[in-house]
Amino acid sequence: MAPLAALSFGRSSSARFGSRTTSFNSPRVLSRRKWLPYSASPSLTSIASILFLSSLAFALYLFAFRRIPATSPEFFFGPGQDCDVFAGSWVPDDTYPLYNSSECPFAERGFNCLANGRTDTGYLRWRWKPSNCDVPRFDAREALSRLRGKRIVFVGDSMSRTQWESLICMLMTGVDDKQSVYEVNGSKISKTIGFLGVRFRGFNLSVEFFRSVFLVQQGLPPKQGPKRVQSTLKLDKLDRMNKRWMDSDVLIFNSGHWWTATKLFDMGCYFQVDGLLRLGLPITAAFKMALETWASWVEMMVNTNRTHVFLRTFEPSHWSDSNQKVCEITQQPTSEAKGDDRSEFGDIITEVVGKMRASVTVLNVTLMGKFRSDAHVGTWSHPASILDCSHWCLPGVPDAWNELLLSSLFANEWRKFGR
Repeated sequence: MAPLAALSFGRSSSARFGSRTTSFNSPRVLSRRKWLPYSASPSLTSIASILFLSSLAFALYLFAFRRIPATSPEFFFGPGQDCDVFAGSWVPDDTYPLYNSSECPFAERGFNCLANGRTDTGYLRWRWKPSNCDVPRFDAREALSRLRGKRIVFVGDSMSRTQWESLICMLMTGVDDKQSVYEVNGSKISKTIGFLGVRFRGFNLSVEFFRSVFLVQQGLPPKQGPKRVQSTLKLDKLDRMNKRWMDSDVLIFNSGHWWTATKLFDMGCYFQVDGLLRLGLPITAAFKMALETWASWVEMMVNTNRTHVFLRTFEPSHWSDSNQKVCEITQQPTSEAKGDDRSEFGDIITEVVGKMRASVTVLNVTLMGKFRSDAHVGTWSHPASILDCSHWCLPGVPDAWNELLLSSLFANEWRKFGR
């Protein structure tokens, strides 16, 4: 058997970010570092001191940008000792897709491209392959067994809802009695509904979605404000629904797609901090402030010894023009990473999460999506008049996010999670 590879969600300054963070003073982490020996020679004291300080700085750098969690032998495997699961490529695999979206009542019609008239099926038969290891084949029954009694919560925009739908459809393939899986309020999937919760009765498992496109509060503008201000984002206040997120075993957040001038300023929505309007605040600066508010909430309100917190990065779009009116879908993944990845948001996530004391795993799916101009909804939307080069068909790319999500849970936390 090939040597086991360690799963890496290590942070870096560009496209490869992500792992659970830990205090620099953590004995568990420091014990893993190999410090250079200090020279005892009096004549070399100054040189040794410089070398020691340099090695110390380098070790701290490695800790901050490259932490490698422990891995269960049952999961990520391969020839290397280090595996960044977000660096890799899509490989053809005829055992995919993992489910039939037409047989899953929780797959939104707007994402079911085959049902909406797409005739080519090649986009369904690709698997994400990390460069230095393999991700194990998804096993629905094994996953359900490990998730028994858990509560999984997705918080974010429509991309988060797509991942929520994907996970439910993946897990349903392991359920014999499909009627035992139901939405707790009898609600149908809606683009505007604030809460959707699906329960797997036979496994006492809940998979929930909370719509919070900005993560922070959106409300009325202060009195005596300019007429153009119709609403505000309170960057220093988390969404009012946040109390409903805390009592969970897994929390997966995303944001970014609504942080555009079109969805903010053109709609009369501006920023507010400490009750004061910040009309000249750039969108990227506002996003950072909102993310810092979220980070503070996680540190103060979430017990990360119990709750596994994930933050997913921006998913690239592949519009052929800046006005989002031309969408050309390719027949297969591109050989080069292309698309609008809003890299400035990735840099902000790296910076904010890198400063957190709480354990947070960043799911860096940005690069994965940049190859998949074939997997967008395109003209196969519902209704058909909607052109979409942002969202993904189901089955499709979001399934790979969930494969990494579940494998991360079962591998890195296997001694505590689902055992």
